[in-house]
Amino acid sequence: MTSDLPNCETLKLALDRGVLHVTLDRPATKNALNRAMVADLTAVVGYLAAHRDVRAAVVRGANATFCAGGDINGFKEMFSTPAPKAGERDGVALHNRRFGAIMARFEELPQTIVMVVEGAAFGGGLGLMCGGDVVLAASDAKFSISETTLGVPPAQIAPFVAQRIGVARTRRLSLTAHRFDGREAERLGLVDQACDGTAALEAALSDVLAGIGRCSPNANAVTKRLLLASRTLPREELLEQSADAFAECLRGGEGREGVTAFLEKRKPKWMG
Repeated sequence: MTSDLPNCETLKLALDRGVLHVTLDRPATKNALNRAMVADLTAVVGYLAAHRDVRAAVVRGANATFCAGGDINGFKEMFSTPAPKAGERDGVALHNRRFGAIMARFEELPQTIVMVVEGAAFGGGLGLMCGGDVVLAASDAKFSISETTLGVPPAQIAPFVAQRIGVARTRRLSLTAHRFDGREAERLGLVDQACDGTAALEAALSDVLAGIGRCSPNANAVTKRLLLASRTLPREELLEQSADAFAECLRGGEGREGVTAFLEKRKPKWMG
């Protein structure tokens, strides 16, 4: 399975005991997002979607910096792109939309996604972080929805930020480009746990991965799918789907193993 890992220009990938470690690796630009990184992230999403035996992914940045946002040089290059012809979609819009599409696919993966944030998480980096199921951060990490300071809206990331912390808080952060640290990010709900120092951050990550390891992979995937569906489905329809999902899981191999292991006072096989 390790040999199947995508060949990425801007990411470092390592598979360890069922966990894919993804490191954003453009340190000269503080791991800013460019076309190549979006393409690499797309390849990683495809890999995870095709490998259900990978149980979790950990995403972080090289050189203790998560992601400084979109690559400004890439923005500048867009000035010289031809204007769209009548009836055509602007190529700049299509490029921008691709990041939102990969964010949506990333969020919907069956694996549990853990974001580990150090240094800066600005603009698109903050948006990418919001695609995680669990977000850990250094207490001195720096955050900002900074697009409006460049004269553009946080077009593709705003919905994902708002889903995490609500529209009102997202409005304040977006319309003021407020800069804040990991502790404030934790209070806002952007971050699940802010940690003082590298040792505490690594210990928190170990605890999270241990917790994921105790859970049935299939039950986690189904739970994630139902929780995401709760945003749009009417409650009665969601409860009906949830009941069917419960029955399917209980009758499945992991459900039988989980219940049997509990009754026999042993660990289920997926923890082995």
